[in-house]
Amino acid sequence: MKPSPLRRLLAQRAAPAAAPGAAPAAPELAPELAQARALIAAIDAGGIPLYPGKVNQIARALGLEVSREAPVEATVERIRSLMLQLQG
Repeated sequence: MKPSPLRRLLAQRAAPAAAPGAAPAAPELAPELAQARALIAAIDAGGIPLYPGKVNQIARALGLEVSREAPVEATVERIRSLMLQLQG
């Protein structure tokens, strides 16, 4: 069985190695921010989060309070708005 687009994007955590003599890479993100960014990128690419618990875990790692009964869509939007706040 072929992995879903969401799984493929979440699996892409390792940054490509920089070529010798290239400019230094930007500092790495905190793991929870990297997970949130990967989740949002996967959803924007057409993926569907299969495990609501994983979405809730990412949101809680970012400091959001999430109810177990909260719709996944609402939690994703809260993560998305937090990421936008952190960028700007």
